[in-house]
Amino acid sequence: MSEQNRSTGRIRGTGTRRRKPSRGHRAKVVAAWAAAGVVVAGGAGLGYAYFALDGNLSSIDIDAELGADRPDDVDDGSQDILVLGSDSRSGDNGEYGRDEGAARSDTAMVVHLAKGHTSASVVSIPRDTLIERPACASDTTGGRAPAAHRAMFNTAYEVGGPACAVKTVESMSGIRMDHYLEVDFTGFKELVDRLGGVEITTKTSIDDPKSHLDLEPGTHTLNGEESLGLVRTRKSVGDGSDLGRIQLQQAFVKALMDRTKSVGVLSSPKKLYGLANAATKALTTDSGLGSVKKLTGFANGLKGLNAKNVHMVTLPVEYDRADPNRVLPQEEAGRQVWAALKRDRPIPASATEESAGDKGDASKIVQ
Repeated sequence: MSEQNRSTGRIRGTGTRRRKPSRGHRAKVVAAWAAAGVVVAGGAGLGYAYFALDGNLSSIDIDAELGADRPDDVDDGSQDILVLGSDSRSGDNGEYGRDEGAARSDTAMVVHLAKGHTSASVVSIPRDTLIERPACASDTTGGRAPAAHRAMFNTAYEVGGPACAVKTVESMSGIRMDHYLEVDFTGFKELVDRLGGVEITTKTSIDDPKSHLDLEPGTHTLNGEESLGLVRTRKSVGDGSDLGRIQLQQAFVKALMDRTKSVGVLSSPKKLYGLANAATKALTTDSGLGSVKKLTGFANGLKGLNAKNVHMVTLPVEYDRADPNRVLPQEEAGRQVWAALKRDRPIPASATEESAGDKGDASKIVQ
């Protein structure tokens, strides 16, 4: 970053193309953020490093916290994963805003891996969606957080942590989440830097004081800081709402998937370890993925998945007439979306035709 940009606090894109990736073996990876596309690095070559990397991971026993009051666990070869990006402002994340006392889920995606795991459907849930939040164990008081009417979706994580976020999504969708993945801001930045950046092309300029991102039209290799700025950009794209930001996040996820598929790291144990170290530090998982061995097995099952076979939509919503800064789920259209995932079928185009999501200019800005 230039001295001028340091003084203004703005992030300037480099405008340069990344070098052609090496031809070594491809890393066995999986996009796990989908706000975010978090990537879990795994595969052969970790060996003795397993123990050290296991110590990086945080995991939560979602099954124990939620008990038996959940949708049926259907074993048809598909999997459903709730992926969250937390907007905690504490510690190293403090530069992104003031800590208001509790973290919220800034990015939320339900990732449905189809049978065979060579294609996926991703449903982004706007953080400002007003929902019926179920009663949850309180993550702050140790008691119970009561059910709430017209609660913002991201308050589920705020009042009850990951388990309440999972319970809320299961209540909305009627689908049991097989796994949970959460990524933090600082870990996300390091992960992108370890990958050597992510290449995106902007059709128009992006100048967003809130996210500190300033990009001219053209092709850029974004470092971790710039990538984080992109997935947090809101006011300067589309209609300035969270719906436009979701479209940027979805475009970035696909670019991140392409980048991880093209990076040769297995020929360099040091590079592989650095990438795996960054990925495991960034993640909080459910106990079913709470070790490097489990994550590696999960990642190895997704080697056939690429960005071209990932279909991304936003949960069908409409603006709330009582508060234009909030959105409401379109109930019938939402049922179509969740029914498609339950049946392991593609989401029909008709489900999102009348939605306020997936509209506007934001989807045309980044490629």
